[in-house]
Amino acid sequence: MNALSHLLQDQVAVVTGGNAGIGKAIALQFAASGAKVAIFGTNAERGAAVVKEIEQANGPNRAQFFSVNVANTAEVEKAIKQVTDTIGQIDILVNNAGITRDQLLMKMSEEDWDTVLNVNVKSCYNTCKAVVRNMMKARKGTIINMSSVVGLSGNAGQTNYAASKAAIIGFTKALAKELSGRSIRVNCICPGFIATAMTEGLTDTQKESILASIPLGKMGSPADIAFAALFLASPLSNYVTGQSLVVDGGMEI
Repeated sequence: MNALSHLLQDQVAVVTGGNAGIGKAIALQFAASGAKVAIFGTNAERGAAVVKEIEQANGPNRAQFFSVNVANTAEVEKAIKQVTDTIGQIDILVNNAGITRDQLLMKMSEEDWDTVLNVNVKSCYNTCKAVVRNMMKARKGTIINMSSVVGLSGNAGQTNYAASKAAIIGFTKALAKELSGRSIRVNCICPGFIATAMTEGLTDTQKESILASIPLGKMGSPADIAFAALFLASPLSNYVTGQSLVVDGGMEI
């Protein structure tokens, strides 16, 4: 048993986009640290595989998958109620679901703009609004929103994605001020370049350029972000709220 195995003991955590990449790593780490995890996603096959992996490592009844389009308000409200009814009061919410539709602004379609903003930003509105009432009644809870270094620095060809991630930072700060009086903490993580399916499509030239901009000289791993999320979700960060934790190997120095 490691030192992290009880940090989230008996907590109930919702992780959106928890069936792959960073979200999967967070779900696995939270379960390993004692939490019961509700995974929100749209790919039931991958979701079931993550649930199986969690339960093989930690025992039965430690994870459940919910098929949810997080940009759909009604679906989110229904799923949050199902989690509360079947697993228990939600203690931790991780808004990790996100997509990209990269294109120069002059060529970007309205559909690609709206889709990215809906999935990346409206999903935070949907999930947070659905959980905060019960968290306020309980006078406890932790919300972690996934932003990006792109939300801090911008990136050519990603006006929609950069706008969505910058919006999440502002949303996080405002919500932290709204909820702090009820002992609910709200923070966000700004990952740099993380080795996931989203970065696998980069060319060798693009990867070399990226690595040259990272002082640590390497891309991060999903586990790096999962440990940051564990810190923000756990009592280790009891005096931290409204913050943007940059995990980028030094890109933003």
